[in-house]
Amino acid sequence: MRGVAVYPGSFDPITKGHTAILHSGLVAFEKIIVAVLNNESKQPLFSVAERMEMIAEAAEEMGVEPGRVEIDSFDGLLVNYARSRGARVILRGLRAVADFEYELQMANMNRHLTPEIETVFIMADDAYFYVASTLVKEVARLGGDVAELVPASVQPRLLAKFDK
Repeated sequence: MRGVAVYPGSFDPITKGHTAILHSGLVAFEKIIVAVLNNESKQPLFSVAERMEMIAEAAEEMGVEPGRVEIDSFDGLLVNYARSRGARVILRGLRAVADFEYELQMANMNRHLTPEIETVFIMADDAYFYVASTLVKEVARLGGDVAELVPASVQPRLLAKFDK
């Protein structure tokens, strides 16, 4: 284990797919900064503060050692944020071929902008390769069961947003 990685995303909300990537990342890195993207143009369901709270609760549920996960938010260019935090690695999860194409484009642009920062990809856990925050929100909105898709602390918050 060595170094610090930034695990960026909207995490709206954090899912078990995200926590599986975080768990795998902690095998390789001393510390992971989970960086919540502050992008209001995406019209998130949860505020940045709510997303950060849910990530902290999920990390606690995972039993992560204190100090190994830091939760922060950022806006602007990810590579600028990573550099400002002293991280030399961006951690990204891959689910499907469609993810790969997009993530490869982003990784190459980030490399062009800041060659000293590398992107490391972790494959999604087989149990969660289909899980995306957008789908989870849609299932919850329509009254479906999301208990197996999100950390336990997230489910009541998600259902409350849809008065379920």
